[in-house]
Amino acid sequence: MIEISRETFPGAGRFPSALAALLIAAGTLTMGGSGAVARDPAPMTPIAGASLVAEADDPDMPLQILVSLDEQKLEVYRGTKLIETTRISSGKRGHGTPTGVFSILEKRRRHFSNLYNNAPMPYMQRLTWSGIALHEGVVPNYPASHGCIRMPRGFAQQLFSMTDRGAHVIVTRKRAEPRAVTHAALPALRLPETEVASLAAELRPGLPGAVTDGDAGTVGSIGPTEPTLKLPSQPLRILVTPTSAQERLRDMQRVLDQLGYDPGPVDGVMGRKTRAAIRLFQEGAELPVTGEPTDLVLRALYAEAGEAGPATGRLYVRRNFKEVYSANVVLKDPDQPLGTHLFTAIAGLAPGADPRWMTVVADEAENRSPETILDRIEWTPDARAFVEENLALGSSLVVTDRPFRLHSGLGTDFVVMTRQ
Repeated sequence: MIEISRETFPGAGRFPSALAALLIAAGTLTMGGSGAVARDPAPMTPIAGASLVAEADDPDMPLQILVSLDEQKLEVYRGTKLIETTRISSGKRGHGTPTGVFSILEKRRRHFSNLYNNAPMPYMQRLTWSGIALHEGVVPNYPASHGCIRMPRGFAQQLFSMTDRGAHVIVTRKRAEPRAVTHAALPALRLPETEVASLAAELRPGLPGAVTDGDAGTVGSIGPTEPTLKLPSQPLRILVTPTSAQERLRDMQRVLDQLGYDPGPVDGVMGRKTRAAIRLFQEGAELPVTGEPTDLVLRALYAEAGEAGPATGRLYVRRNFKEVYSANVVLKDPDQPLGTHLFTAIAGLAPGADPRWMTVVADEAENRSPETILDRIEWTPDARAFVEENLALGSSLVVTDRPFRLHSGLGTDFVVMTRQ
């Protein structure tokens, strides 16, 4: 556990051991014997050099950290490729490490706990403002921390050099693994079009340079619109979650009020005035007059208002730890479990390219696959346009039915805890 501090340390560089792996593979650098390069004595288990070469080949792919509490293991992925692994020590009984989807919020090479006897916590990478972090520490063969994830000395230093603020960390009980996923509900890059004026050789009179040899010319017409090739650089953090029954009722009251049916206070409570407003709408729409907000009534109500609906889901978008957009979405079967699924754009975000996404299941719901979860999402045109026009490499989408607001305040991405 760590003190609450907002001094930030930006990430630096790429993982340096990739170069060493290349030299070893080429025979330029050898281990052991005369002139051998000493390896850090801290217990860590690197994987084969071939995977490290793959990391060097794809340096722009987003990096993700996966932690298994059951196996007491941390794995580092570049895209879907495993590039490093180590053992860890997580929270002991009474101080369990929470599971879920996190992001690195702060990095500090030197840090000391103000809760536990000023204990040193080198190479600290904060996951929550309430005190959970990755850091160097003693790593026995069992959970021994006060909730943080301890790593061996050499590995903690190397991982610190690999990561940037905002990198995802997924903590699960059982081991999770990323895999490629393709689905129509996953966004693709969309370039907004802007008008580009093309001047003809002759210019309109009255403009500077309009007269040539005493003859008036004309300006060429505005040419066809051409996309401005300016790709977004900052990844988005997107979250889709079901709306509660009260939120859906409140939104229905909003639409009734907008159409002039006077549902009373827009408070998410089914009172007499709201039922009377529903009956009045049912009469005008030639529907059975029951006063009940059935699916048929809601679809007709939103159609009359010219809105997609009913609003069974909500989409939130953040960038650089700040909320930049939110909108309603249609989430089919909103009362059915979703679990928690993380989708990340890893490649193909260029004009004419096919986007490549990967997924990690952080909390599975009744063996539902990520594809079946995506089947339930219907974007509104405006929401999809905003996301696709701002989509950058490393952008991520979390779909969850877990609460997220408690730990997702100012200065965070979306923190979704599946177990606290």
